[in-house]
Amino acid sequence: MIIEEQILQSVTEAFTLDYLDVKNESYMHNVPEGSESHFKLTLVSDDFSGKRLVQRHQMIYKLLEKQMNLIHALALHLYTKEEWQKRQSSAPLSPKCHGGE
Repeated sequence: MIIEEQILQSVTEAFTLDYLDVKNESYMHNVPEGSESHFKLTLVSDDFSGKRLVQRHQMIYKLLEKQMNLIHALALHLYTKEEWQKRQSSAPLSPKCHGGE
């Protein structure tokens, strides 16, 4: 859980949070048990106000540059508080992976 903890700490320190959820979804993929290779980050922060989706992603990639070199995939769901409310406080489900459980 080292990478997951690093992601949580980095995001918590960098953003004013309304909601944060980091999930290690490695178990859904064909990787060894205990792997930290696939993550889903749902982050709600008004720090994203006025930013396009690509700019939001760039903010996260820059913040997590070290971790990105260690993992295979990071699904990003980044919203302002207003966008989150319109989504009824729900992020999309991750797709099933071939070879995963």
